[in-house]
Amino acid sequence: MNNETPPVRPSKSSHEREPRTRQTAVPADGLAARHLAATALFAVLDQRRSFDDAFQRAADTAKLAPRDRAFARAIATTVLRRRGEIKAVLSKFLEKPLPAKEGQLEAILLSAGAQLLFLKTPPHAAISLAVDQCRAGFSTRRFDKLANAVLRRVSERGEEILAGLDAPELNIPTWLMARWRTAYGNDTARLIAEASLQEPPLDLSVKTDPELWAEKLGGMVLTTGSVRLTDAGRIEDIAGYEEGEWWVQDAAAALPARILGVVKGLDIADLCAAPGGKTAQLASAGANVVAVELSPARAARLNSNLVRLKLPVETVINNVITWAPGRLFDAVLLDAPCTATGTIRRHPDILYLKRAEDVASLAQSQAKMLDAAATLVKPGGRLLYCTCSLEDDEGAGQIARFLASHSDFKRMPIDIVSAGGESGWLTVEGDLRTLPSYFGALRPGQQGMDGFFVSLLARLL
Repeated sequence: MNNETPPVRPSKSSHEREPRTRQTAVPADGLAARHLAATALFAVLDQRRSFDDAFQRAADTAKLAPRDRAFARAIATTVLRRRGEIKAVLSKFLEKPLPAKEGQLEAILLSAGAQLLFLKTPPHAAISLAVDQCRAGFSTRRFDKLANAVLRRVSERGEEILAGLDAPELNIPTWLMARWRTAYGNDTARLIAEASLQEPPLDLSVKTDPELWAEKLGGMVLTTGSVRLTDAGRIEDIAGYEEGEWWVQDAAAALPARILGVVKGLDIADLCAAPGGKTAQLASAGANVVAVELSPARAARLNSNLVRLKLPVETVINNVITWAPGRLFDAVLLDAPCTATGTIRRHPDILYLKRAEDVASLAQSQAKMLDAAATLVKPGGRLLYCTCSLEDDEGAGQIARFLASHSDFKRMPIDIVSAGGESGWLTVEGDLRTLPSYFGALRPGQQGMDGFFVSLLARLL
């Protein structure tokens, strides 16, 4: 430890207020935005609630302007992606770990650390408002001096320390990195980790003419037909939203429906359909779609999206394992609930909400869903299974189990190039496997894609 910056000991009792000088006046809503970020983080890290739910609830109460709400979200998601690195930097200036159960103290320090190290917030604003946050909380007020001292040192030496840290090892859970190394090898596992820690762009699927919409929105057209925007702002403010001309959908998530090829006039069941991206793709391509969703809340979101898009789709609230529609379909698409480890870029709370044991339990549910989905396919029809997980148990292992016990199905070749992908994305068995490191995850304008597994099966006549 450098003697010029000795570690700070957490105070056990201090009610004195240290005089501070602010370089510029900081608006009150700056404090509100930071409070929103800390509140959402506390809900994820201490209460294990999903970030989207926690942030939405806190934001509804805060009633911030869109710009401040966006800043709060940026702080919180940066912490969720980079918590390991931020904690490592903070620890250099703490004589001992922070005391447990001190309200939002850790969330406040992590938020300020994210601003100083990654968001390039002016130090005086990040530090003074973090101190104000501490003083505003009953259990954190005695740590105001600690916060001030530690964060000042982070602002002085934090970037130097950060440069020497191993981001994948510090931010990705040990159990998850171990699984990725086993499945993909060490080098690819690190590429997956690095890509998963990047802020993702916004991908849109459009009803018609991607080139026109890319020009209109200042984006680029990907080979998947997706329009990628790198600085989109608030989704509801983007041209074409109110008119229902497009929907948000990652480039990788757009591939499964495209793999089915021409679907006009076909009867297709989309199982576990919410929020409806694949349903919208199929319906806009002329398929007769029945969208099945178990959760009433998710079904309501699905219906809301379809109404905005002006797409006629029959929706059903039911359990796909027990659903008995009394008819068979030309194709059945099952996007099964999974650990979603391929979507950490967009949902960094997965790093904290998922556990190693979740893989096996979800794989059991997926097996039941896949078996049920098979009973809905016409002879000669197709069954498309996909997950946004990078775990073999939820992908290739699931298909191997299914084919071993269903002699009336066979694997079909996937024409990934026609669907907008690359031949190198196919596995030895012929399934599709995308990784977050694909599409140039670390190159400007590209920025990766979600990790998906897709297998196309046919029911024999």
